[in-house]
Amino acid sequence: MAQRPSFPWFLSARRGLLGLLLGSLLLLGGLSGCSAAAAGLNSFQSPDGRYAFLYPTGWTRVAVSNGPQVVFHDLINSDETLSLVISEVNATNELESLGSAVAVGEKLGRIVIAPQGSGREAELVEAGEREDGGHTFYDLEYAVHLSDRDRHELATVVVDRGRLYTLAASTNELRWPKVKDLFRNVITSFTLQI
Repeated sequence: MAQRPSFPWFLSARRGLLGLLLGSLLLLGGLSGCSAAAAGLNSFQSPDGRYAFLYPTGWTRVAVSNGPQVVFHDLINSDETLSLVISEVNATNELESLGSAVAVGEKLGRIVIAPQGSGREAELVEAGEREDGGHTFYDLEYAVHLSDRDRHELATVVVDRGRLYTLAASTNELRWPKVKDLFRNVITSFTLQI
């Protein structure tokens, strides 16, 4: 005599199908939780643990003397760059004391991105303010005009303990539509850890 299964066959089949569906949902949920990594971003943290940010996969760090603290560039599109400049400011200053997002954006454009005599012009396209971890960040977008080409740049600035941090990502105008979302994710990933 054949042994009967402990569950009727249709309940056993349903349980298997339910398990398969739940497993699939868990897998999809796990994958969406890893969306930053899946989107092609790696993390960078300063050696002292003070700040961190994401940068695109396939980009490499470049050593620069007398320049930005950290520089990455794309291996394929070498004119795409990510740089972090750290400047000293008055230790009692907050970002807001330097001016509004628009005022700081215009000053950064005049002094850093397109200083007089550089042959560049920087147009502030957008300036916004956001809060993260108790710090105010200004997120800035520029159209940069050079004599032979146009570029696009995103930057974020924040002040902490007498230091002004400026993280900027730049590309040529032709590539901008393809990388703008990626660059926004990179710029807004900048955080102060300590």
